[in-house]
Amino acid sequence: MVQAGPRAAAFLARSWSYSRGRGRPGHPLSEAGVQPSVGLAAQVLLDEVLISAMRNPRLFPRGDDYRRAGEEISAARRMWEERGWLDRPLSYHREPPVPTGVAVRAESTLGQRYETISFPSAYEPWPDEPGRQRWLARTANRTAYAYVVRHRRPDRPWLVCVHGFGTGRASLDLRAFRARHLARDLGLNLLLPVLPVHGPRQEPGAETGEGFMSVNLVDSVHGLAQSAWDVRAAIRWIRSVAGDVPVGIYGISLGGYVTALTASVEDGLACAIAGIPATDMPDLYRRHSPPVVRRRAVEAGALGPDADAVCSVVSPLVLTPQVPFERRYVFAGLGDRMSNFDQAHRLWLHWGRPRRAWYPGGHIGFFWAGGVGDFIDAALAESGLTGRLPTAWPGP
Repeated sequence: MVQAGPRAAAFLARSWSYSRGRGRPGHPLSEAGVQPSVGLAAQVLLDEVLISAMRNPRLFPRGDDYRRAGEEISAARRMWEERGWLDRPLSYHREPPVPTGVAVRAESTLGQRYETISFPSAYEPWPDEPGRQRWLARTANRTAYAYVVRHRRPDRPWLVCVHGFGTGRASLDLRAFRARHLARDLGLNLLLPVLPVHGPRQEPGAETGEGFMSVNLVDSVHGLAQSAWDVRAAIRWIRSVAGDVPVGIYGISLGGYVTALTASVEDGLACAIAGIPATDMPDLYRRHSPPVVRRRAVEAGALGPDADAVCSVVSPLVLTPQVPFERRYVFAGLGDRMSNFDQAHRLWLHWGRPRRAWYPGGHIGFFWAGGVGDFIDAALAESGLTGRLPTAWPGP
């Protein structure tokens, strides 16, 4: 609370200025029309408390961590230039095959029946890519998992729902995506992939998500590249068992990033819904690191122009979306202190200003925000995945 209170107060002071037209001209919050309120203040404070709680000193870089991370970024920058990936970032990504050796296990949680599927992830960083051996040494991560909720009609459309950072458990993800509503009320088949180093893909004793976002930004590149690979492989599995049915993708937080990235490298998706999305990993690290960690990372070259260039090959703000404009959707909280509203706004601009919903709340508050659920339902209907459109578009 000591850390979070002043940051929440500073944000609310800035939002008050924006609401009175006294903020920086052209700032996203000013353009979106943020209005301070007690509810917004509570959600901003909740976000800041969670951010402080997630800063685990055990995971802070120490000693040679900074130097090694900087050397890897420099080596990756040289390799990216030699291979032409900075000019053609799409060429960094390869086509995954249809998964083989898929195992299916029936389970249930909180009264919701689902299946857990698993298969070997064929993803590997490119030969000689910096950090390759460290990434491949995570043996548990080399098995992909997903939770599947099937509709009684197998020919119904599918929706891929991509979770946020730190989850990857069926009990959390099925609830976060309102799986019962999507499957029973809207008639969708659902596939919820587990992101790399999350849930059952994490090594014993490690925190879920540990290693995905750290001072070793090449690990973030590998994590995002494998996320897109595994999601695309899962989509190929869907089409191998269900035929040529419509498949959409919807993600929240880190899953919103993976959704936007996948929509930039995969053809034929029915829609892409990026919810409270992160879109810029180096910016997140700069924003959320303690000042001393941030300063030492910049001095070592682990953050800065080279890191921005290396991360561009997995950036949805650089790659061109393959999903048609009218099937792109973004929603975000004006007071989001975790992914940050600015990152969602940048994606919305890069996607050509498609349909969007900005709600007056924080990152966690999307689950309770009035209108967000209706916005998602309307997006799915407009994309042809569900039934008739409402008479008017909902949304905050």
